Amino acid sequence: MLLTLAQWLSHDIRGFHVFNYITLRAVLATLTALAISFIAGPAMIRKLTEYKVGQAVRDDGPQTHLIKTGTPTMGGALILVSIAISTLLWADLSNRFVWVVLFTTLGFGAVGWVDDYRKVVYKNPKGLSAKAKFFWQSLIGLAVAVFLYKTSTTPVETTLIVPFFKHLVLPLSAIGFIVLTYLVVVGSSNAVNLTDGLDGLAILPTVMVAAALGIFAYVAGHLYFSRYLGVPYVAGAGELMVFCAAMAGAGLGFLWFNAYPAEVFMGDVGALALGAALGIVAVIVRQEIILFIMGGVFVVETFSVAAQVTYFKYTKKKYGVGRRIFLMAPLHHHYEEKGWKETQVVVRFWIISMMLVLIGLASLKLR
Repeated sequence: MLLTLAQWLSHDIRGFHVFNYITLRAVLATLTALAISFIAGPAMIRKLTEYKVGQAVRDDGPQTHLIKTGTPTMGGALILVSIAISTLLWADLSNRFVWVVLFTTLGFGAVGWVDDYRKVVYKNPKGLSAKAKFFWQSLIGLAVAVFLYKTSTTPVETTLIVPFFKHLVLPLSAIGFIVLTYLVVVGSSNAVNLTDGLDGLAILPTVMVAAALGIFAYVAGHLYFSRYLGVPYVAGAGELMVFCAAMAGAGLGFLWFNAYPAEVFMGDVGALALGAALGIVAVIVRQEIILFIMGGVFVVETFSVAAQVTYFKYTKKKYGVGRRIFLMAPLHHHYEEKGWKETQVVVRFWIISMMLVLIGLASLKLR
């Protein structure tokens, strides 16, 4: 929106040409999202508290979490508003990728909002049924996968890139690309949601991964940088740096209120949306495997739940008594049960995420 205005003004005032630079608009998107979060955050928390939109804490979870009961949730709506406004203000709205990521993010956010709304308003602890949630996630995931395939202009846009190997690429068929995109988007959405169990645990890794993906997007959309670094050139992908910057700014702004002890939780409306956003950006810039590496904390958290449930059902069927691999799943609760303080778990997981993101960024040069 503001880019169009700046381009119009640049015909008479040369200084406005500076807004054509993606890097500048990315910085401005970050600052705008931060400003929106800081300004609107306190009012939103007061309203959520006034309407008693409080978090319900699991009775079978760590006992130390019972004091969190009643803490306002659905704060992820603040993140989505900040991302949407910042992106619409500073991104090139003629770019199809910008609309794809916005549609995916807000679509998954809507699914999460319905789930949260049913939990806090109708006092239904299960919220949206698992089948209904999976159906809508799948519908959105498949829709964007088909759209990206149908609108792809070069073969590289539907090719799986293996990091750290310069010439190892795997061409994908239509079905292969659609299935991969679906799994990445829906899988990353649920992975972030499972990780969002402690104050600040999910949001900072999301910010770090989003910022790193923004760098990948800038390189992938730059003809010369992509050639130099051996990254697939995807025309128009560079504009996603603005979106990723907005996501990082909104996430940092939310962390201000979500840091221990949290004043507000993001809820499914935020977690599902942010995970899907990371997934769809990774697909567009052809870095699905890199997302798997950089989002390692999300992957391990998801695996811990899957392994726990599978092993419990297997042992119950075979021995009549269900057994567990971890003291409690997801993994962050396991370490709490082992005696780690909540802040210890969170900060240590942050450090691991930072290391994994750096490994992912190293793939830009190590090929």
